Amino acid sequence: MRQKPNELVAAWPDGPASDAIGEVARLFAANLRAAIGAKSIRSAAEACGMNHATLIGILEGRAWPDMETIAKLERGLDAALWPRHRAGRSR
Repeated sequence: MRQKPNELVAAWPDGPASDAIGEVARLFAANLRAAIGAKSIRSAAEACGMNHATLIGILEGRAWPDMETIAKLERGLDAALWPRHRAGRSR
């Protein structure tokens, strides 16, 4: 069974992670938090067409968002959330 994002980052969400994939998850959650801004979790989730529990799970690092969820979040919040890859970083 794969670990949850918050299990890959010792100080979730403040990190950084020693695990490269955990760091991507942490940065995604940080970008999501910034995109939500002053909105409530419920209103942000509604704008994205999803349940607020899904949003909370991602923010708390208890869930891995799938491609559909990422697309809904980026469209609903009108923000690019996926962290950019930095060349030369190890796996």
